[in-house]
Amino acid sequence: MSADSNTPHDAEPAEFTFDSESEQQIAQILAKYPPERKASGVIPLLYVVQKQMGRQTGSAWVPRVAMDAVAHRLEMAPIRVYEVATFYLMFNTKPIGKYHLQVCTTTSCWLRGSDDVTAACKAATGIQSFGETSVDGLFTMTEVECLGACANAPILQVDDDYYEDMDGPRTTELIAALRRGERPKPGPTIDRMDSAPVGGRKTLLDTAGRQAGGTQDNG
Repeated sequence: MSADSNTPHDAEPAEFTFDSESEQQIAQILAKYPPERKASGVIPLLYVVQKQMGRQTGSAWVPRVAMDAVAHRLEMAPIRVYEVATFYLMFNTKPIGKYHLQVCTTTSCWLRGSDDVTAACKAATGIQSFGETSVDGLFTMTEVECLGACANAPILQVDDDYYEDMDGPRTTELIAALRRGERPKPGPTIDRMDSAPVGGRKTLLDTAGRQAGGTQDNG
């Protein structure tokens, strides 16, 4: 089912009002800017909108009425907000599923198997191509450019979380967990710490204790 079709929560709301949680976030954001420069807060305020829509509707996106609310709050022309929201791919201007599967297919991820990740996403969700939402409304799959975690390729970003060192079976397991309402710990899905080598470090193997025990002849 296309993300532009009749998916859950796909109607443009008639109005948008920031809730109390968003208002607290906005106060913190705008405190970072001089009053005459508050329009610089347009990107973080659009994030606030997207998060609020996710909380309230289960679909994290930015409707046009919310862009208008941002423009009003920042005292800027609505078209300037529209320009920002439609330029940056991290803002969803159409409704999406509960879980946003963002598959990096740029060079490093492609060489390391992003095709397998994509195939597993399709098989597990029933989605046929990028930009679609599953019939049950749970998943939207998007193709994204480099996510900046090439050492741990391939990457599958789910909402704001990076799942790294993915392959087909691990992608299938992750989606099954999301269906159960579980949120697995993000990061590497293989035996590595952050971006360290698989199986542990390969250099600087001396322990701190052995290094501290050495002596130096200063005489």
